[in-house]
Amino acid sequence: MKIPDKRSELQEALTGQKKYFQNALFFSFFTNLLVMAPTIYMLEVYDRVVNSRSGMTLAMLTLLVVGLYALMEALEWVRMEVLQFAGRRFDAKTSERVFDSVFEANLRRIPGTSVQALNDLRTVREFLASPALIAIMDAPLAMLYIVVLFMINTTMGYMAIVGALVAVALAYFNERDTLPSLTVANRSAIDAQNYAIGSLRNAQVIEAMGMLGSIHGRWMKKQKQLLFMQASASDAAGTYSSLSKFVQLAQTSLLLGAGCWLTILGQFEGGGGMMIVASILGGRVLAPISQVIGMWKHVVNARDAYFRLNNLLQVLPARQPGMSLPAPKGLLSVEAVTAAAPNSNVAIIRGASFVVPAGKVVAVVGPSASGKTTLARLIVGVWPAASGKVRLDGVDIFPWNKAELGPHIGYLPQDVELFDGTLAENIARFGPVDMARVEAAARAVGVHETIMALPQGYESAIGDDGCFLSGGQRQRVGLARAIFGNPHLLVLDEPNSSLDEAGEQALVQTLLALKAQGTTILVITHRTSVLQAVDLMLLLVEGQVKAYGPRDEVLAALRGKAQAPAALANPPAAPGTAQTSAA
Repeated sequence: MKIPDKRSELQEALTGQKKYFQNALFFSFFTNLLVMAPTIYMLEVYDRVVNSRSGMTLAMLTLLVVGLYALMEALEWVRMEVLQFAGRRFDAKTSERVFDSVFEANLRRIPGTSVQALNDLRTVREFLASPALIAIMDAPLAMLYIVVLFMINTTMGYMAIVGALVAVALAYFNERDTLPSLTVANRSAIDAQNYAIGSLRNAQVIEAMGMLGSIHGRWMKKQKQLLFMQASASDAAGTYSSLSKFVQLAQTSLLLGAGCWLTILGQFEGGGGMMIVASILGGRVLAPISQVIGMWKHVVNARDAYFRLNNLLQVLPARQPGMSLPAPKGLLSVEAVTAAAPNSNVAIIRGASFVVPAGKVVAVVGPSASGKTTLARLIVGVWPAASGKVRLDGVDIFPWNKAELGPHIGYLPQDVELFDGTLAENIARFGPVDMARVEAAARAVGVHETIMALPQGYESAIGDDGCFLSGGQRQRVGLARAIFGNPHLLVLDEPNSSLDEAGEQALVQTLLALKAQGTTILVITHRTSVLQAVDLMLLLVEGQVKAYGPRDEVLAALRGKAQAPAALANPPAAPGTAQTSAA
């Protein structure tokens, strides 16, 4: 995916921390000056104290240098705090947007974004206060030492510049030779991590069917590629890091040797102390560059994380809140809708059209893979239509602000997911917990007694997807969450798939009670037990509405052609008693 040229949200967030980076550079200037304190102390001790044998001079110089050390460490601490504060502000400005983008990416089924984007945000935030960034800040300020070297001796100043250019060249070749391997290694690490997470979610299936060996083998293949590319990058980085340290050490000794040679030639008048100072400062010039080369892996990781985040935020722009709308009444209309799964061009729903009056209950039936679940996702507005519209009270439901619309929608998917928190919080949709309304929803679906039998009742922690609950109990809790707050539109996808006979009767009573309150309900089902609560039936086959109308008329039309299972696979081609779709 290509990143647009316009200024991105991530760039704006970093630019917003500009003053903190400027403050850090300000403190860096003084810390780099104070780094010369021990060198000056050594020079003064060598030139003054040794010659004068003055204990007072030694004591005062020692107190002064210790004070400068304390000041330098204090400035280092302040600089680190400033950068950490900038990192926290950056995180505060971007974390909500990144989380929303990850959520949107999962809705659109964009692979590899569930955990990685959050990891990338952490990587960028931590880099803003990392030793690698501090070394990058210190590198240009090391030019101060070259100025001092020129003040000591012009020849030594030029030697320091040559050493710096060699170090910069090593940094360039390090970037050139390690970047491809590190980039591939990062991608392999993401791939291996996503594969492991997906496998762990299905640990019971893997264990029950003896698939662990094969799954482990596939993961090890991905892991070996990761390790190979990391090793390749590490080999190159290690080589350049060693060369950089060699240049740094060699420059220190070469400057000392040059000082001696210039003294012999009569071109250096600083004496032995100044030669040692020049030698130490020459090493200091290259120290930040050597640190950057040694930590280049962290620089590349942060850069890759930044570009992935930048890409994600621009591919998935922030949703616009839109105009506030009144609460819906429940009139649902599906208008010539064609739709596919996100990131797919294969149509699942083909030209579906029907209208559900407010307060009616519709049973959606049809053979497996006929598009019933896709239709449910379209109706609740989590998937977009490729063409056509799904409207609630005449308003397109997909762009409707879900924070505003959500309380008026109830949705029970096929796979019921419960979230970390208490049972009461899950039923209340993690909003304000009104125990009267929570208990009313639980009683309506027949799960109140089950919850009260738990040691902590409604305050029981769900844990890992409600692992202490049976499949039927999870489904009832999910149904209680769907009907919480008496929504105006309720969509249930196979709500009785895990229910026993008592659970199915409770479901029927719930549907009848909600219908009496005026709730519009769509029930996707393969079982006939809920039909007694149904007003209308819709037959969906291969993504097309083949029959739609009053329940008894549709059933009569189906029985007229064949028995019920065969009728679902071969619905009536003519309108007959039931109303057929325009599609």
